[in-house]
Amino acid sequence: MRCCEVKKTVCELFAGVGGFRCGLNGIDSIENKKEEKWDTVWFSQWEPAEKNTQYAHDCYVYRFGTSLDMDGNDTTNYNIEEVDKKKIPDFNLLVGGFPCQDYSVASSLATSKGLDGKKGILWWSIREVLEAKQPPFVLLENVDRLLKSPAKQRGRDFGIILACFRDEGYTVEWRVINAAEYGYQQRRRRTFIFAYKNGTNYEKNISEKITYKSELEIEDKRVAMTKVLLKDGFFAETFAVHPVDAKKLQIEVLPEGLGELSDSFSFGFENTGIMKDGVIYTVKTTPEYNGKQITLGDIMETGDVEEQYFIPEEKLYYTNPEVSHSDETLERLPKEKRQTWQYIKGAKKLPRKAGNGHEYIFSEGPIAMIDAYDKPARTMLTSEGNFSRTTHIVKDKKSGRIRFLTATEAERIQGFPTNHTKYCLVNGETVEMPLNKRRFMMGNALVVNLVADMEKTLDKIFDEER
Repeated sequence: MRCCEVKKTVCELFAGVGGFRCGLNGIDSIENKKEEKWDTVWFSQWEPAEKNTQYAHDCYVYRFGTSLDMDGNDTTNYNIEEVDKKKIPDFNLLVGGFPCQDYSVASSLATSKGLDGKKGILWWSIREVLEAKQPPFVLLENVDRLLKSPAKQRGRDFGIILACFRDEGYTVEWRVINAAEYGYQQRRRRTFIFAYKNGTNYEKNISEKITYKSELEIEDKRVAMTKVLLKDGFFAETFAVHPVDAKKLQIEVLPEGLGELSDSFSFGFENTGIMKDGVIYTVKTTPEYNGKQITLGDIMETGDVEEQYFIPEEKLYYTNPEVSHSDETLERLPKEKRQTWQYIKGAKKLPRKAGNGHEYIFSEGPIAMIDAYDKPARTMLTSEGNFSRTTHIVKDKKSGRIRFLTATEAERIQGFPTNHTKYCLVNGETVEMPLNKRRFMMGNALVVNLVADMEKTLDKIFDEER
């Protein structure tokens, strides 16, 4: 490395079990430890729901060790809202999959609370870090629904996030990426945000490539920003998309004050966009990928699987296995039938009564009873392994019996090394993480493979900074 290059130093917020760290450093095996070229100087992981053992934090520490703040204290397992952001060691890349429960598909958009919600407000901790440390580069991940939150004022929350970056002097790109559409093993759509300080070599180089100047007329800026989104920008270089006519680019100016944004801003953000100098440019794009497709079958176990993963026959079907739905509009099925996987995954028509006495029929369509080998896995949620419609059920490759995903298969679906979550370091002792927690961690994680792809672009960017 040339002496004047910017060091590859990282702060990982809402770190979970270290998905960003694994991706940035190409960690694909727990057996083969190697020197990490991206130096994680500090991380933060705290889960308020975990009262006794902080499993995610303790797994992270088991794998990577801990980090100290500038006073020599270990604050990595503190509530980030209570951490003095000025005491975080200096770094050049801020990463994090900030909490998404308030935007998640696990609850309906109509009931989402967005930035007003308990975990949505943690965005303000990210802003505090930006204010205190002014990192030149930021890479964040959230659910795709972030762009539409909240239901009553679509786009407000993301508009506030963009305005926070604007006020701190950043240009921001975003892209909604489905990992499977770039060859990976899970159909998981997530919003990625890449922000860079105005005045960095990267910002100057991009502006020069696209011939952008702040005094340009808006239509000239439209052409310039289309080049960023389709060819020259961070996501375009990493994840190719098909060409789009510049005329389809939507443009919106962000209001100056956060108060005005909060009160009245609404905008239809598309899956691809950029914000520069307070102006939003966004357009819908489609992936361009012709490479290998990794499937669920590719990552499944081929040998013996522990008996605990197999599902008893009586819990599978309540009627003919060929039947994939239930209709309870005439009579309610007995409890033992409702406690089968066929029932929970089947289509339903259920009579319901609202609080005001209004009677209606609740309907839901069927989902696959047995997940297909020849496709990428469905999105894995924190409910994986529970009695839930979204839980994956597979046919064991060796025995042909029906079972849940193993913990290691769940890890592979997210691109983690096999057995990454097996152990935690708790009060200086190595303990095994419970199976339900391992599944939860993976449902809460990101697809490591995507971060590994982005690292290649980040590496080139950092090598050009001086």
